[in-house]
Parts: sequence; C-alpha cells; structure tokens
Amino acid sequence: MAHPAPATAVESTTLSLAKILDEELPPPGPEDQLMGAEDSGDEEELAVVRHGYCVECEDQPAQVHCEMCEDDYCEVCYSAQHRKGNRKRHAATPFEQPPAKRKRTAGAAVNGSNGAAAADGEKAEEEQEQGDETEDDMSTDAPESSTALLPAPIADPKTAGDYYLQRAKYIPVRLTLTERKYLRLLEAALSVSEYTDRVDILSFSSSKVQRIHQQIKELCSILSGLLLAADYKQGQALFTDRDFAQNEQWFQDVFELGRRFKIMNPDKMRGTYGKLMYLLMDAQNAQVRDMLQFTCVKPIKTVYAVLEEGGALNLLKDDLISLATREIVAGTRPRYEIQREIKAKERAIEALSARYSGPRSAGHITQETIKQCLYSIGDNHAFLRVNRDPCEIMIGYLKRYFDPRDGKGENAGLAIRIGKGGARLSHDHAKQYAYVLQSLTLWKEILHDMFRLWSFAEDDLLAPSSPYRLRDTGQGLNRVQPAPKTSRLMHSILHKAQQNIGSWVGSSVIHMGDHNVPNALLFIDKYSQIYRILLPISNVLQQIPKLFESSGSLREYAESEYGGVEKLVREILCDFFRHAFDGSGADSYFDAGSCIDGRLTSAWNWCSTLEKKRYFPVFLLCGFVGFDGQW
Repeated sequence: MAHPAPATAVESTTLSLAKILDEELPPPGPEDQLMGAEDSGDEEELAVVRHGYCVECEDQPAQVHCEMCEDDYCEVCYSAQHRKGNRKRHAATPFEQPPAKRKRTAGAAVNGSNGAAAADGEKAEEEQEQGDETEDDMSTDAPESSTALLPAPIADPKTAGDYYLQRAKYIPVRLTLTERKYLRLLEAALSVSEYTDRVDILSFSSSKVQRIHQQIKELCSILSGLLLAADYKQGQALFTDRDFAQNEQWFQDVFELGRRFKIMNPDKMRGTYGKLMYLLMDAQNAQVRDMLQFTCVKPIKTVYAVLEEGGALNLLKDDLISLATREIVAGTRPRYEIQREIKAKERAIEALSARYSGPRSAGHITQETIKQCLYSIGDNHAFLRVNRDPCEIMIGYLKRYFDPRDGKGENAGLAIRIGKGGARLSHDHAKQYAYVLQSLTLWKEILHDMFRLWSFAEDDLLAPSSPYRLRDTGQGLNRVQPAPKTSRLMHSILHKAQQNIGSWVGSSVIHMGDHNVPNALLFIDKYSQIYRILLPISNVLQQIPKLFESSGSLREYAESEYGGVEKLVREILCDFFRHAFDGSGADSYFDAGSCIDGRLTSAWNWCSTLEKKRYFPVFLLCGFVGFDGQW
C-alpha cells in the first residue's frame, strides 16, 4: 500500500465541471470502459476498471483511483469528497498512468510527477518494501518482543502478568456506542438539574431528606423523559407505569456509565460529575433509600471484573498482552516503521481475542468483549503518557540544567527566601533542588496510581457508613467527609516516594477530610490537574529550540533579550523550580507551605502569575493558549 500524501487536483481532458453543467454527456463506450486496462496485468484490477463508473455518482466514467479509500471516482466527485478533513491528505492517481508508475508516484501530484517527486516515490516504495519484509519476519507468538514494551517500569519482565492482573482491577471498561448514547442523556439531565443548589443550603423550612428525595426523583423524571424522546419504544416499555423502582437496574447502569466515563476522561463532565457524585452520595442514605425504594449505586465495570466473569483472566498473563495494549506514538519515525508496529499490535489483538473467546473460555466471552478490554488497557496507557510523562520530562530538565551541589552562576541557583518573591519557605540551593525533585517524583507516583486512587475515592464518597457534614470551610459550604481508604493509599504512595528518594524535605502531612481538602472528590479533582500545569510547560520548553533555531529573526530576538536559546530555557526552568515550589498561594499564612497539598497549591499560584513574567511572549510564540487549553 502506498503512503498517504496530500492529494492535488486531477487534470482531465475527457470530463470537467463545465461539461457536466452545460451539456449532456454521451454514455460511455467500450473504449471508455476499458480505459487503463491495457496497461494492467492484474485480472482483479482489470475487472474493476471494466465497470468504469464513479463509486459516488455511479453515472460518470471513473478517472481517479484513491489509494487510501481504494475506490474509483470521477474528477468532480473526487474533488468534492476530498476537499477537507482527513481525506484531503489522501493520495490519488489517474487511470491514464500505468500501474507500476502509479505505485511509485502515489505520494506525488496525481496530474503528473517531475523527477524529484518520482525519486521520492521510489524511496517511499523501498521503505514500504523494507517494512513489509520486517513485518513478515515478526511473529505474534514471540514473547521476547512483547515483554520489552511494558507501559510502566517493571524490574522483572516475568512479573508482567501480575502487573496487569493488579492494574486491571481498577481500569474501567471503555464505553460502547450504545452506552455513549445513554451517557449523553445523563449529561443532558445533569446539566439542567439544580441538585446542589437545592440540597447543599442552610434551610430550616424543609427537611433535607425530603429535598434530596424530591431532587433525585426530579432527575430520574428528566432522564426518563429524555429516553422517551430519544427512543420511544424503549421509553414506553420502561416507564409506562412511572415506577422508578421497577427500573432500578436501568438507573444504576446509567449512573455507572457517567462514573466510568469520567475516570477514563478526567477532562470531560467537569461541571456535572461533582453533581452526580453528590447525588449518589445522598442516595446512599438509609432514609433516602427507603423513600426511593431502590438504590442508585452499583460497582464500576472494570476489565478485571469482565474477564473474571467471562473466565478469561489468563488473558492478562499472556505474553502478548503488552504488545496488544501498547500505545504507538509516531514521533519522528518513518511511516513504514509505524505501520509495522500497528500491524503487529492488530495481529496480537486478533490472536488474543481468538484464543480466549468462545468455547475455550469458561464463561463463553465474545471476541468483541475481549477487544474492548484490551482497548481499555490501552486507554490507560494513553492516560499515563499524557498525565504521568510530563513529570518525567520536568525531572529530566531539573537534572540536566541544575547541579544539586553547585548553585553558582546566572539562573543556576534555586535558593529561595521567605518573603522574597512571595515565597513562604527558606531553602538553600541543595534543599530546594531536593524539594522540587521529591515533589515531582511524588506527583509521578500519584498519577501512576490515579485509577486506583479514583476507585478508592468513590468507595469513600459512597460509603453508607461515612456521613458528611456541611461546613463553611472559608471557600463556601462544602461537604466535609473522612476518606480512610484514599488516605491510606495516599500514605503508601508517599512512603514509596520517600523510599525512592531517600530523604524528605518539608512536611509530609496529607490533608483529607478537613477545611483544606473537604472530601475525596476534591482531592481527586486537585491531583487530576497536575498535567494541566506540567504539560503546557514541557511542550513550550520542547518547542523553543525548534522554533528559535529555525528562524533567524527569532534567534536574534532570543540573543538580544535573553542571551540565547539555552539561557532562555534555563531562565524559565529556574523561575518555575523556585516559585512554583515556594509554599505560596494559600488563603492565609497558616495554610499551604511545604505540606503535600501545599506543593500543588504553589504550582497553581505560579501559573496565575505567568502573564507577568518577562518570558511570557515566548510562551505565546510557542502556541501557549492557557493552562486549560488544548495541547
């Protein structure tokens, strides 16, 4: 298959838009139907050309073959279907070209190629042949190649099976197409609901239990109405008697979809997830359950639970699991190498789904279900790359540009002093270096176990035996609730980070269930924002050398204003490592500081002052749009 390249307009002397609009074309004759067949030695291609009509309009002779769509078009239909989007990059060839030449020039202009384009086409063909030869040599049954592709550092490749068994317990299953339709209904209902505005208030005119019951029934009514509007037959079948208790399973499934989707996509449901969790938290109250006559909560559907029910847990110990769930990142690698990895991953997925599905499994799990589980594990790997890897990148910058034993020189020292630049802490260079390193390491460990933390946080939030208290924490009324499971896991993650570093600078207090972090929901929301801070910064730092070295004017600007590209990068890093970890940003002098949560508060405070920095124009030149933008 030829490599895709930008397609260009196809010149043709036999058909044009003016002819179609101004005059009636004669029916194609035998010569037109056999156009291009003389030069082809392939009987299958000859049969396609003999039909000779456009796959889109079906009444005009086909003149262009799209290499990616593998369809034949007339000139007008090809231009209309490939004028924008992903199809704009498709490669196409006219039928007037011989087949051998079409293969060589698939990446060049379709109206004829010059010598340079032909040379590029021959090079692309050689790379493709090389990739195909390498693919033929690969075998999906080779465990040696798969164990080297683990998503997280594992000391012994033999422990890969145990790694996936433990991790799959907290990885939610990706939503199917049908489930996504119900998710849209849930989001629509939550967006118009005023649940927290009606429930979390200080009122003495009505009982809180009655308000909760009324608001939950109102939300269920909105959901049933939306379902009736979207699917009349199903809505009539479920809600004919308007008895919500009879449809307990349906409501549980819909609420579980929202929770599962949010865990895998922290960027989504930012205004509705908290409302959903507070509703389910109240629905766990014994008095509310008695009034509703049904429960709204069910366990999250995880990869481990699905495979265990289907009798296919051994899939997680298979040697191909790492290859089938790996994330393929293009980077700057040649296309044939990426295609080779994609095909190897697809073969591994097909092999695993066939090996553990049907009669071979105790629960007769289907191949589609197994593929869904494998894709879900792959989604977790993508989550780790986007959220955890920026911590690794910033740790690399810290070790590259700064020496813990030597802080002398311009923008080489990280020392901070209380009261200077808004700092709340006083550290010399070596102590601040260690403080930054341990903070980034801790964040990396937290994000690595984020799915497990999220699972424990939901358990704490929805525990019937753990009621909350509505208190004014200085930031409005908040639900203050203890989170023993989340706190225990967080302490174990902190202990692991301390062991990896060997020493600890500052406080190791973890706020949970107090006025700083009232409940587990706010704790999860706080730490799911780490990548919003680090990812834009790391992207800008990676873009600066490429952008400024490629433009003479920008290079002169960097030389005159900052002393060079290298000094510019060092200045940004030095300011970030100093004042994003200086204990600032709290509402009062007694909060924030060097505690575990105060480190993240300081980083957010630095982000709020970025526009005042003298290097802020550099961020804009590198495409920075904000810490809540798209990267």
